[in-house]
Amino acid sequence: MSNPTQQLNPHCPKCHCKSTTRRVSLTPIAPLRLTEIGDDRAASLFFPGSPSNGNCAIRTLRRMFHKAQDWNQVRAIPKFRLAREYARSLTLDQHAERRLLKVANQTLADIVVLLRDTGMRNQRELYCLRTENIDWNRKTIFIPDSKSPCGRRTVPMSNRVIEILARRCPSLHEGWVFPSPRARSGHLTTMAKTFQRAREKAGLPRQLVLYCCRHDYGTRILRQTGNLAAVMETMGHKDFQTAMKYQHPDLDIVRRALNRNASTRASQFFSSTS
Repeated sequence: MSNPTQQLNPHCPKCHCKSTTRRVSLTPIAPLRLTEIGDDRAASLFFPGSPSNGNCAIRTLRRMFHKAQDWNQVRAIPKFRLAREYARSLTLDQHAERRLLKVANQTLADIVVLLRDTGMRNQRELYCLRTENIDWNRKTIFIPDSKSPCGRRTVPMSNRVIEILARRCPSLHEGWVFPSPRARSGHLTTMAKTFQRAREKAGLPRQLVLYCCRHDYGTRILRQTGNLAAVMETMGHKDFQTAMKYQHPDLDIVRRALNRNASTRASQFFSSTS
C-alpha cells in the first residue's frame, strides 16, 4: 500500500489474513486500485459462505483501509456493510457423529470425536496439535496458540480422546499428531472436501460443518454443568456474552414447569369442590 494506486493483491504480504485475501481475489474489487473503491462498490461487496466469514473479511478490509489512511495513501475509507449474523443453532451432536463415523475414514473419524470432546478449533488448534502439548499424567492438552491470547489454555481429555491420541502417537515424544508430508507446514491443514463427501453419504444437512463440533461441545458442557466459567475457560472465550451463545432454551424444563403448575391448580380446584 505504499502507492495510492496499488491494487488489492491477494499475495501481498501486507494483508492481514490469507483467508480474507483469498476471498477478495474472487470479488470484482480485486483488480481495482485502492482509490477506485468507493462506497458504492463497498456496499455491493458480497462474499459467499457464512455471514460470519464474510464479515471477518470485511473487518480485515476496514483495517487495511484504515492503515492506508494512516499512511496518507487514501483520503477516505469506503463504507463496508456487515452482513447480519445469526446465532449458531446447528450442532454436530451424537446422532450426527454416529452417522458420520459409519462412512468416514479413520482420520476424519478421529477428528470428529476429538473436536466434539475437546471443543478445539479445527484448523487453528487441532490440526497443528503436537505431542509435546499432551500431558498424559494430568490427562490434559495445552493449546499454545489460538485465535486470541485468551485462547491459550488447557483442556481436559476424555477417555475417548486419550484412546485416540494414544493410538495416533503411541511412542512419539515430539511431532505432529496429524502429520501431512504434502503440506508445507508439515501438518494437516484442511479436511473440508473429505468432510463434505462423508456428510453427503451420511445424509446430513449441507449447513453442517466441522466447526459445529465446537458449538456442540459448548452447548453440552453448559447444559450438563451449568458452569459458564468452565465453558469460557476450556473454550478460550474472554467475553461471557460469546459463551452465552451456547445456552439454548430447554423446552422440556418449561413444559415440566407448566405441567406442575397446571396439576397444582387442578388439585386445588378439586379439593375446594369436595
